[in-house]
Amino acid sequence: MTNTSQLGLPLLQAAQAQKHVTMNEALARIDGLVQLVVQSRTLAVPPAVVGEGLVWSVPSGAVNEWSGQDGALAVGRNGGWDFVAPKRGWRALLLDEGIQAIHDGTAWRGGMLTLSPNNAGMAAKVAEIDHTVTAGTVSTTANLIPPNAVVLGATARVLTTITGTLTSWQLGNPGAVGRYGSGLGTAANAFARGVLSQPTAFYSATPMQLDATGGNFAGGSVRIAVHYLEIGLPDL
Repeated sequence: MTNTSQLGLPLLQAAQAQKHVTMNEALARIDGLVQLVVQSRTLAVPPAVVGEGLVWSVPSGAVNEWSGQDGALAVGRNGGWDFVAPKRGWRALLLDEGIQAIHDGTAWRGGMLTLSPNNAGMAAKVAEIDHTVTAGTVSTTANLIPPNAVVLGATARVLTTITGTLTSWQLGNPGAVGRYGSGLGTAANAFARGVLSQPTAFYSATPMQLDATGGNFAGGSVRIAVHYLEIGLPDL
């Protein structure tokens, strides 16, 4: 046996010369894979500068140094790449998506909390948007809540002061004004933390809605995050 079974770490052999080379290779791989953080699973062209110890999940059809490594983890090491095949059950933070993921033996399942033998499971996710407030009494975002999501609540932070004649504002959805908070402040850094008393299912893509209280919106911007669950189908 020349490598460990789980992480593929090279093992020292009896009477081996330059043992430090093998040991350093093993330590570098551990450094990349333990507390695994995947920079992205969608980047098909390797970065021009190899970040030491940074890890990418190679997508299908990747090119250049990643060609033919579909599905592998590319660990930056010594200006090049160490490729590792992830195994079912490995967990990672997908950094650019801001979610945890479980590997099903073939691909990363983003947000998954559970994973059945046939890959059904429940995912916890956050959808986030920076919304520029439009003039009027109501300002509606683009669709933020995905279809077939069970929403637990929403949070928001005022990025730039909300201006206009309003005295406060409310955060909700079309047809459900103030569902996630009312009497909200207009100054930069004011926030909303709306926890629903009962999780609410949304069967079609849905926007968020800001309603002005006591006047109209004129401008400003708000960062809004929706916290929700999804249930995944089992594979055939």
